Amino acid sequence: MTRGIGPETGSVVELGGGTGRITDAILARAVIPNRLAIFETNRAFAGLLHRRFPAAHVLELDATQVAETPLEDVGAVISGLPLLAIPTPVQRQIVEGAFRLMRPGGVFVQFTYGWRPPIHRKIREGLGLSWAASPWVWANMPPARVYWFRQTNPATAN
Repeated sequence: MTRGIGPETGSVVELGGGTGRITDAILARAVIPNRLAIFETNRAFAGLLHRRFPAAHVLELDATQVAETPLEDVGAVISGLPLLAIPTPVQRQIVEGAFRLMRPGGVFVQFTYGWRPPIHRKIREGLGLSWAASPWVWANMPPARVYWFRQTNPATAN
């Protein structure tokens, strides 16, 4: 999920930090900890993230509030959320907020266990998103893949 992420990415936002497994991978890519914001609504997980990553910004906020991230120059939003299970209007709030927050050329990274892109077609079309997908990771249980979404024409996005 962190392929292509590094210090040149600028600030990074992680949605759904959980226990910090993806956070570890982000920081292993030389992202500066104080340029990382982690959204986690589960109080126990948020506490764990505060302890494990004291220099990062751990925000006990819902992902629909992603545009309120206190960081500048955000180049990537990495999501561990189950987007396919999230109602389309809520998914729209999250994805639109992420692209509002990110600088031009920013990337929204999402994994999925599903067979279709994890962002609803109408949202992709409305925001002018293009995407690339990894091969299936069959060793993962259940098998998963990663999608990278970018705004190809933000001027025409809704």
